Amino acid sequence: MAPTTVIFSPVKKILVRILLFGVAILLLRFAYVVTVTGGSCNSGDFCFFSVPEIPNIAGGILRNNPSAIVVDALGSASSPALRDLWTSKEWRKAVDFYSSVFQDLIAEGYLSPNSKALCIETPFGQDVFSLKEIGVHDAVGISKKKFTPLVVSGQAVRQPFKDNTFDFEFSGVGVLESSVRPHEFASEVARTLKPEGFLVVHTASANDMYSFNSFLALFNCCRLVRSRDIGGVDSSSPSVREIVLKKETEILGHGEKMSDGGSIDKCSVPRYKLELIRKAEPLITEEPLKPWITLKKNIKNIKYVPSMADISFKPRYVYIDVGARSYGSSIGSWFKKQYPKQNKTFEIYAIEADKTFHEEYRKKKGINLLPYAAWVRNETLFFEINRDPGEKAKAKGRGMGRIQPVQSSTNFVGDVDKIRGFDFASWLKNTVSKSDFVVMKMDIEGTEFDLIPRLFETGAICLIDEIFLECHYNRWQRCCPGERSPKYEKTYDQCLELFSSLRESGVLVHQWW
Repeated sequence: MAPTTVIFSPVKKILVRILLFGVAILLLRFAYVVTVTGGSCNSGDFCFFSVPEIPNIAGGILRNNPSAIVVDALGSASSPALRDLWTSKEWRKAVDFYSSVFQDLIAEGYLSPNSKALCIETPFGQDVFSLKEIGVHDAVGISKKKFTPLVVSGQAVRQPFKDNTFDFEFSGVGVLESSVRPHEFASEVARTLKPEGFLVVHTASANDMYSFNSFLALFNCCRLVRSRDIGGVDSSSPSVREIVLKKETEILGHGEKMSDGGSIDKCSVPRYKLELIRKAEPLITEEPLKPWITLKKNIKNIKYVPSMADISFKPRYVYIDVGARSYGSSIGSWFKKQYPKQNKTFEIYAIEADKTFHEEYRKKKGINLLPYAAWVRNETLFFEINRDPGEKAKAKGRGMGRIQPVQSSTNFVGDVDKIRGFDFASWLKNTVSKSDFVVMKMDIEGTEFDLIPRLFETGAICLIDEIFLECHYNRWQRCCPGERSPKYEKTYDQCLELFSSLRESGVLVHQWW
């Protein structure tokens, strides 16, 4: 028997080595399946078995193996760069943040595992992946550039989906406030969100009541469910405002109704507007002896709406210069250079009846010229032309002209032109809406005492957020100490009453010069 043992011993050793080598191959294959493919075994992997699927729950043991989570949820990574992104600390941090947010929303009943969900303007889809990770598998994101398989190509203002597609839509920080067309953003949400569906928006804005109400006005499809501040992605990140809205079966209005005659219902004074007015600079109640100095200095005290509130959620931004005169008198020298516009692009309207300035405006891009006189109705008017012989430049040499109806008696001195007057209140209601941000400068040589009451009468005053008004009265003259100007009949007290009535109506008016 000894010779037999000697003969077969080398064969056994070879067989044992082959067997061990095979086991090693299988173990290496097993390690690859677990650590790289997350337990999925494809036909090309040469597997004799597969690892049992592990439930995909947030907070589970798979958090320690992010690569396995990614591939288990999405399939094998298409490139090393993509795999590196999905397993990076920054990615994981964002995923954990969104997972926490979405789990809270599930607990509160605004989201469920059966929801069809959309994440808006998400370039890398961390929020989409978070939804899938916690069990909301029917989730997709849209962005200008697709990011397969999480994000498809699309825009917030032009979603590539049918009406009433989603039960839940989510918009992260910076998406809505950076949109140049927030009203179209809101319209697309209203179209693609199902009735009774939920919209959740994270924003760094809407921290003041003015901004918050502007936000709500965009989404007339929905009602407010709740609003709260939550922490950011990590402890070093600023907190964000989380707003939850629910789509109603019927579209809500904004309290702005137009009658057959085009008039707007009388508007109530919103509390948040009154709050801004309380923060504004006080009116100068005592008549200044040198108004041309006092009012000019008062500009330093002015508190503009955009310096007190966030205007990010307005669909349009409009500046109307009534009595614009030359481009450099206020549009170029003040509004474009000094008014705090929060990086918003304003539509600019210049209303100027004096034809001397018309050619200048026709050469300016982005300025809408109305070569008429703002008035209480459509009719022909007399326009007084004042000239200062001390001025050499023709445009600068024209003083501010007054207007009166042709039928009225006039005490005009000097040259007179006939011009067209138009119903300014009617034009305003046809040009802007209550949800727009409207700034107005008015310098119309005493006609403010006709025009402002007309704005109140028609309700058009409700469309204006901020007015810079020069009120004309029989002020003390610069040239002649102790003498008042005979050009105007109104007193300073009447001007003060006009300013007070505007502020009481919810319009932030500033004393201009």
